[in-house]
Amino acid sequence: AMKINQNTVLQGQRVTLVPYTSAHVPRYHEWMQSEELQRLTASEPLSLEQEYEMQHSWRDDANKCTFIVLDTERWSGQACADEDCMVGDVNLFLTDTEDPTLGEIEIMIAEPSYRGRGFGKEATLMMISYGVRNLGITKFEAKIGQENEASICMFKKLHFKEVAVNSIFQEVMLRLDVSDQERQWLLEQTNHVEEKSYFELKLPAGELET
Repeated sequence: AMKINQNTVLQGQRVTLVPYTSAHVPRYHEWMQSEELQRLTASEPLSLEQEYEMQHSWRDDANKCTFIVLDTERWSGQACADEDCMVGDVNLFLTDTEDPTLGEIEIMIAEPSYRGRGFGKEATLMMISYGVRNLGITKFEAKIGQENEASICMFKKLHFKEVAVNSIFQEVMLRLDVSDQERQWLLEQTNHVEEKSYFELKLPAGELET
């Protein structure tokens, strides 16, 4: 089940990925009031209460793996709470019940000042590598709005190929098949990433979240 990542922290150079908890919901909710983000993520605005319910159901959903993307530099100084270092989120969805090796990946850098600076790229690489190593995924798909050229361009840099265009949804479908060679490349790209325990990092010694 996807609860696999509920205690996982992946710390990279620019970004740190942490599990999506209820503490992150208010900030996330704030982001999703933006019409631009609603358009880019093809989502409807939810009430704060609905957002909490969504976070809860995602946490327990075996077919979704969600991380919140934090700014490593701000966060690892420990001077700042997760909520103040949040820059976006990255998701893996197991969309095909027949094929557990296929994952759909989504990345959102919600904070405009963090776009175009390599944060999305590192977060996406870390998520793909996590999917390959921990979830046995060997094929990745990304569906991106045709107007979102920056995102399409980024996925192509990560070796995704454009495989289809859906003119009704105005979406481009990109795909990455992880051969042995790709796998090697992915692991090299992410060999600086450290995996840590979220609870140990977030909680004072001897205290456990119940």
